[in-house]
Amino acid sequence: MMADRWAQAVRQQLGFGRLLPLGGPGDGAWITEVAAAGALRRSAAAVSGVRLGSLRLAPADPDGSYTSVVPAPPSALPPGPLRIGAECAATADEPLPRAAARLREALEQAARDGLGLVVAEVDLQVTALLDAEPEREEKPESAPAPAEESAADGDEGRVARAAQGVAGVVRLTGALGGLGRAVHIEETSAPAALAHRHVRVELAVSSSHRALDVARAVREAVSTALTDGPSVAVLVTEVTP
Repeated sequence: MMADRWAQAVRQQLGFGRLLPLGGPGDGAWITEVAAAGALRRSAAAVSGVRLGSLRLAPADPDGSYTSVVPAPPSALPPGPLRIGAECAATADEPLPRAAARLREALEQAARDGLGLVVAEVDLQVTALLDAEPEREEKPESAPAPAEESAADGDEGRVARAAQGVAGVVRLTGALGGLGRAVHIEETSAPAALAHRHVRVELAVSSSHRALDVARAVREAVSTALTDGPSVAVLVTEVTP
């Protein structure tokens, strides 16, 4: 039974893709690649005359030295700028560079204003021509991660309740690791003058709120909820329409 749970956890984590930085080194926030890509695709779907194909987010400066102010989630990318690589198809109703420019602008705006990603480059290639305006199909959303129930008491419960009280938080999600825990509290080896505990909170946010702003507010709420002033990281695992 335990082996099955761990196998499921591995499959689920692989399905999230990379853990991308939200904001900069001082923000202590990350988002799963699948959540970010889903939000970008929804924005691209509103652009007429084009159809988005493959989409990939990766570090724009893989050799750069970027360090977060808080411990990162396991296997997360460091908080450096990102590069969006994408392919699309477009109709011949207007010059292809103009169609690509409109889609590039939509992706940049969604990444910046909708999520809070720091994007240094959008590499967009038109790989096919469309005979007609693409149909706007409603794609079913992937199954959400199980919701985390607040503990009745204890620090995990205080953290959960503080996070759930922040505007834009849809629910807590026990996603990373697949063990159903949205709040992770661990001791750190930091010097005595610094935080000796670290908290990671995993959650889903509403697309009506900028994901980075929600993460910042959650970090502040959690820090206030615990008297010892731990370091706090936030991982956004879903962006719900």
